[in-house]
Amino acid sequence: MFSVEEIVSQHLPELSKKYPFLDKSPKLVKSINTVLRYLLHENEFVEFAKEYPTLKGVDFVEKVLEYFNFTYRISDADKEKIPDAGRVVIISNHPIGSLDGLALLQLVARIRPDVKIMANQLLSKIEPLNNLLFPVDNMGANTVRAQFESIFKHLDDEGAVIIFPAGEVSRMTFTGVKDQTWNSGFLRIANRSRAPIVPLHIKARNSLAFYGTSFFFKTLSTVMLVGEMFKHEANNITITVGSPIPHSSYGDSKLTSKAQIKLFKKHLYRLPKGKDDLFKTEAAISHAENRQYLKKEIEECEKLGVTSDGKDIYLYKHTDSSSIMREIGRLREISFRAVGEGSGSKRDIDIYDSTYYHLILWDKEDLEIVGSYRFGDASEINAKQGLEGLYTNTLFNYDDSMLPFIERGLELGRSFVQPKYWGRRSLDYLWFGIGAFLAKNPKYRYLYGPVSISATFPSIAKDMLVWYYSHYYPHHEQSATAKRPYLLSKEGQEQIEEIFCKDDPKEDFKRLKNMLDNIGVAVPTLYKQYSDLCNDDGVKFLAFSVDPDFNNCLDGLVMVDMDRLKATKKKRYIDAHLAED
Repeated sequence: MFSVEEIVSQHLPELSKKYPFLDKSPKLVKSINTVLRYLLHENEFVEFAKEYPTLKGVDFVEKVLEYFNFTYRISDADKEKIPDAGRVVIISNHPIGSLDGLALLQLVARIRPDVKIMANQLLSKIEPLNNLLFPVDNMGANTVRAQFESIFKHLDDEGAVIIFPAGEVSRMTFTGVKDQTWNSGFLRIANRSRAPIVPLHIKARNSLAFYGTSFFFKTLSTVMLVGEMFKHEANNITITVGSPIPHSSYGDSKLTSKAQIKLFKKHLYRLPKGKDDLFKTEAAISHAENRQYLKKEIEECEKLGVTSDGKDIYLYKHTDSSSIMREIGRLREISFRAVGEGSGSKRDIDIYDSTYYHLILWDKEDLEIVGSYRFGDASEINAKQGLEGLYTNTLFNYDDSMLPFIERGLELGRSFVQPKYWGRRSLDYLWFGIGAFLAKNPKYRYLYGPVSISATFPSIAKDMLVWYYSHYYPHHEQSATAKRPYLLSKEGQEQIEEIFCKDDPKEDFKRLKNMLDNIGVAVPTLYKQYSDLCNDDGVKFLAFSVDPDFNNCLDGLVMVDMDRLKATKKKRYIDAHLAED
């Protein structure tokens, strides 16, 4: 734990500047230490350490809160606002300066076991907490780059970080107990990581004696915090959580950093009053479904096959209330928000999910849905509901020349691989699953559906992508037209004239990749995969439409003729399953 000598040694230089005689009065310092041992309950700390010598991390936090019988109130709805996956910066006021931080750690750790908290050097001396802390000098403006780097890495690894922007306990003001001036560190960290910010307000206060001392002698009041902690025995605080503030709401703000920080502080203090948010927020993504219930439901689905590394491929058709559908909707939203898309809802689920099939890639070791692909029997849906029953009908208008393709068509969409599995060939495995379905259902000749280009792509990048795929993979019959057409900009048309040769798809694809790389983006994976599936004329892009319900992303309607599938692709995705049968 820590001792009185450590606390005094940390603050003695500051005290000596104000009271030089202390350096020459060792007996007086010794007497002060004796008084402080009583005020700081040193014996209680020593006894606690002896009784629980092996406790560390969250176990230590829970035992401390249990020792003080210190509890907190929070609604279930507010708990849901704390994301259970993905990078996030959680900011909070700091009214008590001790147990409120531990209570917050316990709360978030129950949802996010990967949580860590920014702590000042004093708190970092409590050794059992070390694995939960980022020890930084957040009481001042001297936080060095090296201290930030470990926080950046944690967020890059999709972790959660708690920050008290004030860097110290709240003080009494003319408008009540509030934090002093907030430091800029939290905003710098969130901006660098492009992380959503979740504001959290704690309703609590210290004693009047503390605030009185704080007004006249701030340093001594800081030392008093340990004593204040013991005054909160059997206390209960109230925690209010705000909706996540996405990076898009603050990252491109024209406000100065100082003005933004003030706005964040004001936003946070409005939370318990139920006032309107000052920043644009989005619904918190729902928490994960129970793993065992999910496992049970998935294993009741039709199994289509197994990947080379042991992932199971299942086919799911939605019925009634389902853990599977809720988890797919949750993971869709996580995956799409990570690339600047998403519905903005707690789960990405729509009315079409109940009539479509869902291909699921299942990791039975970690009990995780790796990814999913939605597809529907277009002919069957059209026969029962008309074209209005097709999801793509919300984006594109079909004329009669499209009907033959619909009659033998399988509409694909809403594909995702959750971020923790990115870069592990998981999308290729989903195609392997589609092949398993087609091997058992050879009546489908055409695969078609929307493939997205993120709204975060610069206009010139979208112009080049739309031009390239429209030019080299055209569908001349005009079977589909966009309901919200994407029009190339004048600048884009001029650059296209200068850059592309227009008669060599391989050469122009190299130029496209180079140009996008210079802009800082890349050809979307599905565009590359679809265009590489077939021999000549087997893949066509019919139209491009803006999707206002999906964060204004740009959807290209692709159609694949399976009769023109490359022999290597057919062998890999379809024939492999025929051999199994």
